[in-house]
Parts: sequence; C-alpha cells; structure tokens
Amino acid sequence: MQKIIFYTTILLLTLISKVSAQENSFEGRAKQISKRIDSIVRLEKQALKEQVYVIDKNLEEGIITKSEAMNLKQKAADESAKSIEAKVVVEQQKIEYLIQDKINGLVQYDTIKKRRGTTIIIGSSSNDSINDVTEINLGSFKIYNGEKNKIRRRSKRTTSQFVFAAGLNNLITEGENFENSDYRVWGSHFYEWGTTYNTRIFKNNNLLHAKYGLSVMYNNLRPTENRYFVKNGEQTELQTGSVNFDESRFRNVYLVAPLHLEFDFTPKKFNKEGEAYFRTHESLRLGIGGYGGVRIKSKQILKYEVDDTRIKDKQKGDFNVSNFIYGLSAYIGYKQTSFYVKYDLNPMFKNNTVDQNNVSLGIRFDFN
Repeated sequence: MQKIIFYTTILLLTLISKVSAQENSFEGRAKQISKRIDSIVRLEKQALKEQVYVIDKNLEEGIITKSEAMNLKQKAADESAKSIEAKVVVEQQKIEYLIQDKINGLVQYDTIKKRRGTTIIIGSSSNDSINDVTEINLGSFKIYNGEKNKIRRRSKRTTSQFVFAAGLNNLITEGENFENSDYRVWGSHFYEWGTTYNTRIFKNNNLLHAKYGLSVMYNNLRPTENRYFVKNGEQTELQTGSVNFDESRFRNVYLVAPLHLEFDFTPKKFNKEGEAYFRTHESLRLGIGGYGGVRIKSKQILKYEVDDTRIKDKQKGDFNVSNFIYGLSAYIGYKQTSFYVKYDLNPMFKNNTVDQNNVSLGIRFDFN
C-alpha cells in the first residue's frame, strides 16, 4: 500500500511539473497574452453592444430624445475605445517583457529553429517535423500549433488581421492646392491601427472578399508660418502666434468601422492529399470601400520657449470639429503591404465658411 501511495505521488508530481513547465514556457505565456487580448476586445464590444441596445430601447419608449441618444452612443463608443486602448497597451508591454525574458534566458522554451521578421518558429529539440513546431506571429498576435493547424486556420472562409497604417495627412481646401497648403506636407501625418475580418464571398473562388472591422485613426496637422488653431464662435481659424512655436500640432482621434470589397489574386493551393484550399494576403491585393465613425477627441499641442523656459501647452476641446466622420478609401499592394489612400467626404470643421476635407496617403500593413 505504501508503494502504491509512493508511486502515485511521484506520478502526480511529474504531471504537475509538466503542466507548470508548459504554462511558464515562452509558448504558454504567449498564448495566455493572446487569449487575454482577444478577451478584452470581445468583452468590450459586447458591453458596447449592450449599452447601445439600452439607449435604443429608451429612445423607442420616449425616455430620451434622438439628440440625447446620439450623444449617449458617442460617449459609450469613446469610453469603449479608450478602455480597449488602455488594456491592450498593458498586454503589449507584457509581450515585450516576455521577449526580453526569453533573450535573457529567464523563460523556459523549446529549441528555436528559426526566426523570420515578426515570426518565431519553435520546435522540439528531438523532432523536426513541421507538424510538431509552433509558429508565433508577433505581427498578428497569432500562434499556430504545427503546419496542419496553420493551413486549416489560414484557409478558413473568414480570417482576422491586425492592421497598422501610417503616412502623410493634409486638408483639401476649396480653391487651393498642396503647394499653397496651410499645413506642412511632410510634417503632417496620420496613424491607424485596428482589427479586421476578411470573409471570402464565394465558397470556391478566392477573388472577392468582404473586409470589415474596427480601427482607431489619428489625423495630425502641423500649420505653417508659426500659426495655430483658435475657436472663434462657430468658426475655427488659423492665427499667427505671439511667440515662436517649436511645434504646433493639431490632432483628431476617431473610432471608425472600415468596410472594403477586396480583390485577392492569391491562387488556389493543394495539400499533399490533393485537396484544394485557399489562402489570403499572398499575392496582389486591391481594396475599394469606405469608413464611418465618431470623433473620440481633439487636441492641440503647442511647444515654445519663454525666458529660457520650455513650455508644452496641451489644449483639449471640440474646436468645432465634426463629431462624425465618413469617407472613401482604397489600397493596392502585394501580400501584407499596400499603398493606402483615404478621403473624408464630410468637412473637418462643421461650421466653417470654407469646407476643408481631410486626405491621407501612406503605407498599410495587414498582418494575417
């Protein structure tokens, strides 16, 4: 009886140590972080959906007006976007710490076979089979357990991507061109990041896809000739500063829902058994569509020096900027990288006598 208890104890301790080692390994910790990010986005979207449902219900019952409902929805969307951004930043820092721990030898991991760009391939030290390796794609926050798992997930009819875009940003003003723009052409930028879903429209044809998702968009403008924005009643104007600005920057942040019809020319593939399957983002791609969303915040940042004292002035407000945004966008590229252009159909300032529409062009990355 004592021998049975002894061997049972040894077996349990062995199992516990194996489970613990897996959880503390690089792969295990990376999976946990990835799951937490997915959970954050899913829960925040569900919470926002429930809030919008309650607001619509109150509107139908006459408890609130249509204007109040729109304000409540915008407030709920703003809070949801801020919450997602804050929580995901924490998890991104954990990924950075995890990678640094791996480099310093402070985390358990299997033998690393190779590393390509943002992808880390990890395999067993005793078996080099492609179906016994783990691929960690840092760009798209995805982990594939073996080649079969990777093919199955990436050839699904609906796949997901992490999207990041950056480039030049400016305003198209009626009667003016970029040579006479009020904003620095090379100094004004935009940034966009978010998650998209890509659904193949036809079951047995890979050409047409519906691409949709949720993004946070940052549009920055840097006025020329030492000027800054001033709100004058319902008008927002550029005025020359009384001090010399080291930097004058105006930023609008939006939460948008992009929707594109994507043409993907990735050809059909076949596995070893001769079965056909489809991949995306492995050839020429073209997307045409648009976006719509709400403004989260507007901020003006002024940096200057007075009596050898450096001053950074942050001004927050609506600056008469339109609360809603909608426009057209398109991209063309190869594999994950594309040339990207977008144009706001609504003017940036809602009451100005001369309409000014935001236009952006740059590079877009779809990490599949």
